[in-house]
Amino acid sequence: MTFLLKYLIFFLTAVSILNGGDAMAESRGNNAAPQPHIVIVGDSLSAAYNMELRQAWPSLLQDRLNKDGYDWKVFNSSITGDTTEGGLTRLPRLLERYRPAIVIVELGGNDGLRGLPLEVTRSNLREMIVLSQAGGARVVLTGIRIPPNYGARYVDQFENMYAELAGEYGTGLVPFFMEGIALVPGMMQADGVHPSIEAQTVLLDNLWPIIEPAVQEMTGELEGVARP
Repeated sequence: MTFLLKYLIFFLTAVSILNGGDAMAESRGNNAAPQPHIVIVGDSLSAAYNMELRQAWPSLLQDRLNKDGYDWKVFNSSITGDTTEGGLTRLPRLLERYRPAIVIVELGGNDGLRGLPLEVTRSNLREMIVLSQAGGARVVLTGIRIPPNYGARYVDQFENMYAELAGEYGTGLVPFFMEGIALVPGMMQADGVHPSIEAQTVLLDNLWPIIEPAVQEMTGELEGVARP
């Protein structure tokens, strides 16, 4: 047997082994539970306004998930000043890219502060819920309250909107995301609008009782699907 022929046999054998190894790795990957994502679509309350990203509640949520042993990934797509229209525009691409298990919709405050028509805000939120659920995600809405600038009727309808949508579509709901923060000394920044660094743990605590049961249940579901 010539040297060239021996080398060719060795080369083909090595390629076969490598391909077999890749197939085994792929098979193991197919049996492994995928890492689920939580996508946050929010405004300045979630966008680390006037603080470092690691200090804001979305980063604290990632820390808590890690600490409690959940192999989940948080992606924060929040923009200061954003409205429900902006969130709805961005959502389809986020759903396609991350295929999230949970979508947290923290929007509407800027709609209310601008006095935008309630039917527009409601429609945008409804469409975000429908799109997320159609993509297989559970949705959590975070309710917000606004100053009485536009009259009691507008304010009441605005605040009730979140609970009504949550009831209609079976979403998770934080009735008032700023509970324990608004008007509490030390919990607001100097502008009186945005929560302080100290308030970020409170925001997470307001959200966690809704998020944790969903994470627990969906973790079990995903692991069950992944098992051969």
